Amino acid sequence: MAAATFQTQLNRNVRLTHLGALDVIGADAEKFLQGQTSAQVSLANGHFAPLTCFCTPKGRMLANAQILRLSEEHFRLIMSASLVDILATHLKKFAAFYRTELVTQPTLTFVGASADALPLAKATGMTLPDLPDTQNSNGETLVLRIPGQARWLFCLKDSSHHELSDDDQSRNAWHLEDIRNGIAWLTDAQQDHFLPQMLNWEALGGISFKKGCYTGQEVVARAHFRGQVKKRMVRASVPATTLPSTGDALIDADGKRAGEVVSSAFSEEQHVELLAVVSTKVIEDTPAIFWQDKSVTLCSLPYALERLDPEQLAVNVNA
Repeated sequence: MAAATFQTQLNRNVRLTHLGALDVIGADAEKFLQGQTSAQVSLANGHFAPLTCFCTPKGRMLANAQILRLSEEHFRLIMSASLVDILATHLKKFAAFYRTELVTQPTLTFVGASADALPLAKATGMTLPDLPDTQNSNGETLVLRIPGQARWLFCLKDSSHHELSDDDQSRNAWHLEDIRNGIAWLTDAQQDHFLPQMLNWEALGGISFKKGCYTGQEVVARAHFRGQVKKRMVRASVPATTLPSTGDALIDADGKRAGEVVSSAFSEEQHVELLAVVSTKVIEDTPAIFWQDKSVTLCSLPYALERLDPEQLAVNVNA
């Protein structure tokens, strides 16, 4: 894909069919979520939209998501569409003890927008938020500023009046920007597999180490404070004409498994760029690693692999 073509594809307003939403509604919605998720839920105030994750008691991620607040008693979790029903089933076991309801939203349309975001915002009566991880809403129409270059995620109840792209190249361009920003969205193929830190979730502000207990909190906190995270997510590129599959192995020169692919997308250089979880030794020693006999080159991430407290992020965006 040539560079000019790539930019044209990114600038189109594209349907993001890989995303879905789970709404948590009711008088106890905030209290319920506080006991289940890694975020300090009160930080989701209708402006700041924190990243979060849901874990097993052993600290493994069931889903990662972004929390948006629509009203005092109404939250929306945006995540991989493949995990919405799975997470809803899991959370319903606990929701029965709270005045709250879990509602999947299969008819919502998610739109990724860049250069054409302003016309879409005007057409939907929205104001584009200018800081990453901030939202604006108008009823159930939402717009979220995504990290990295100027791009926004729209959540529309009715998209029939808007001209949207449905081609795979436009979706690939969106996925590529996620990869270049070091953001991986868990899918059903990866559920119950990674500690949050293995996807660099604390470096993105997706874990509050200042809140009280939530499912898996003890394991997540112990891994952080005792330095027990032996795998990390990296960004890499590989010359290839086909995309690696989720879970594909990365192999070292001795034929030993060095890591696994989390997500991938084509780049304009006729290469594939990907995110992979690898042993920390791979990061420290940078040995030769391969995907299907093709040499994998590690690339820099746009953030440091260190803790970023969402409480501080909230202060910054609400200032």
